[in-house]
Amino acid sequence: MKMIQTMRWYGPDDLVTLAHILQAGCTGVVTALHHIAVGEIWSQEEILVRKSVIESAGLVWEVVESLPVHEDIKKRQGEYQLWIENYKVSLKNLANCGIKVITYNFMPVLDWMRTDLKYKTRTGALALRFEKTAFIAFDLYLLNRPGAAADYPPQEVEKAKSFFAKLTAQEQNTLMSNCLQGLPGSKDHFTKEQVLTLLEGYQNISAEILSDNLIRFLQEITPTADQNGLQLAIHPDDPPYPILGLPRIMSTEAHAQKILKAVPAPSNGICFCSGSFGARPDNDLKGMIERLGNKIYFLHLRSVQREDNGNFYEANHLEGNADMSGLVTAILKLMHSENRAIPMRPDHGHQMLDDLDKNPYPGYSAIGRLKGLAELRGLELGISETLKTN
Repeated sequence: MKMIQTMRWYGPDDLVTLAHILQAGCTGVVTALHHIAVGEIWSQEEILVRKSVIESAGLVWEVVESLPVHEDIKKRQGEYQLWIENYKVSLKNLANCGIKVITYNFMPVLDWMRTDLKYKTRTGALALRFEKTAFIAFDLYLLNRPGAAADYPPQEVEKAKSFFAKLTAQEQNTLMSNCLQGLPGSKDHFTKEQVLTLLEGYQNISAEILSDNLIRFLQEITPTADQNGLQLAIHPDDPPYPILGLPRIMSTEAHAQKILKAVPAPSNGICFCSGSFGARPDNDLKGMIERLGNKIYFLHLRSVQREDNGNFYEANHLEGNADMSGLVTAILKLMHSENRAIPMRPDHGHQMLDDLDKNPYPGYSAIGRLKGLAELRGLELGISETLKTN
């Protein structure tokens, strides 16, 4: 039994076309209706239009990534009950259209954060990178978040101050732009004013409150998901530690175990991202696969190279800190024991070769992901053959 090989596709405007994904050897696509505002219902008509386009290209819409969660739901304020009801309707509509795996996240305000979208690796290929000092400089001197300095040790503030003093005006603009990337699939960046306004809404929301809000959200939507045979796969925090004074509640195995125990519904599961979890050295990735196994509904396979002080960058898929051979072995044993194939995508990839002359969505150029997929495919085949003979 093999992992179901997919790639993320950002829709008709994506530089990476469905034809490219098919040529890469994938059978499936991971996508979303990015043109629909967060919180609004995904109608069956809209879902079927997108599904038809995918199937006409010879592929299957395997996973939704993501059905976004409205900020009101995360805060349990405002019109959160309306957005929850809309979410249930979207879930039903997706199920009626035959799409069963739904990825989402519960990260406040920003879905992900990188300070450098074009970090030059030793080969000249470009990678995504998070540098803590650069991020603190952004927080203190570009975003100017009120009270931000209190969140960092004095020595880190001094280091960020020195770092920022050396930046040119262009470098400051680039750092600002990198840190204000919009939602995945969106062509728009957040503005400084938008982010500061959104942050104000979380001033009185602790990690405990946010976790409780996630559990209550799941308690409300899992009956609908269960009735419709869906699998809900929550994506871990990226990066997996607090940023901008915001709480993080899906960064460790303990976090995952907490929500799985609190809401033991069949539909409640996780998206295992070896890169997001792997940015923390205290996460035992292979052990997590073994212990969370039956609740892993979707796989993001990538590796990061951790540095000092919380810094990391996207490594080649078979390099970096992730023991990819060990992870794939654990995944294959899991699938065999449960007699089910799990959808996987090679998450992120270096911008390289001809793609260096293009402007793809950060981390989602064609050739780098193709390289990662080819490496993972070969690794899976080799391990599968070895397991057969043992």
